[in-house]
Amino acid sequence: MKKITVVLSVILLFLILCGFWGFFGHQRINRMAVFTLPPGMIGFYKHHIAYITEASINPDKRRFTVVDEAPRHYLDIDHYGDSAFHKVPKYWTPAVALYSEDTLKAYGILPWHINVMYYRLKDAMAVGDPEKIIRISAELGHYIADAHVPLHTTENYNGQLTGQEGIHAFWESRLPELFADHYDFFAGKAQHLANPQLAAWKAIEQSHQFVDSVLCIEKRLSARFGERKFSFETKGKQTVKVYSQEYARAYHEILDGMVEHQMRGAIKMIGDFWYTAWIDAGQPDLDKLIIYKPSEEEIQQRKAELEEWKKNQLQVRDHTE
Repeated sequence: MKKITVVLSVILLFLILCGFWGFFGHQRINRMAVFTLPPGMIGFYKHHIAYITEASINPDKRRFTVVDEAPRHYLDIDHYGDSAFHKVPKYWTPAVALYSEDTLKAYGILPWHINVMYYRLKDAMAVGDPEKIIRISAELGHYIADAHVPLHTTENYNGQLTGQEGIHAFWESRLPELFADHYDFFAGKAQHLANPQLAAWKAIEQSHQFVDSVLCIEKRLSARFGERKFSFETKGKQTVKVYSQEYARAYHEILDGMVEHQMRGAIKMIGDFWYTAWIDAGQPDLDKLIIYKPSEEEIQQRKAELEEWKKNQLQVRDHTE
């Protein structure tokens, strides 16, 4: 038991120091997404805002313990060569046919998994299962936020190919922790998405456009600062080597609002996905679910009705295709 505790402690420390958007970033993004929602949704989501905020980091906690979890967080689109956004099929089945499932998992399945999570949320809303709604909403928010991190879209995800190891956590954890209190997180109102799958791909394509800037700017700045780029800080009982606040401020200023822009984009898209799932599920009365918890028998009955309804619809391409 003691050995397990030590292992979990090491994993937790790793996530804190090198987390994807960091605990702080994911939690802030999920929390602010709640305020993009319309009156028919915001009451339910605000009632559960503490859980939606805290559970935003659950997918990262599973990365080291659940098989196939890690590839859900990224897409190394540059592995597929020039014009990859035009060549790689946007839907799962033709992508598997072209590249194989093993290849896709090796280089990340983020946009496809976002789409899977959207359908799970829509079904949870359709059957009125409040526990699943808040859990899936929180985790869907995590994956959408990951899609807004430029370094989640490249094989050079931590600068390991260009001698810039550590830039991943620097960009998405260190910078938000230092400067996010000055960001404008007003993202506007959630809007319905005509095609959630394509929306996920668009987010990744937009994020990928920043990859060269993220890497090249840091490379030039590093040459100017030398060892002054690092300092030591105490986190709990650990003293760790970090990018200095002076270096972080200089990099943040040259990026000219990039981190703030990407966080705000993630907030807006999370709200869009939650809202789209609600609309596509028939706009169920979520306020009733705040104080009412359906029995397992009722949930199973609603699931059966949902499956029957699906069978009677026109045959269209499955959402995983």
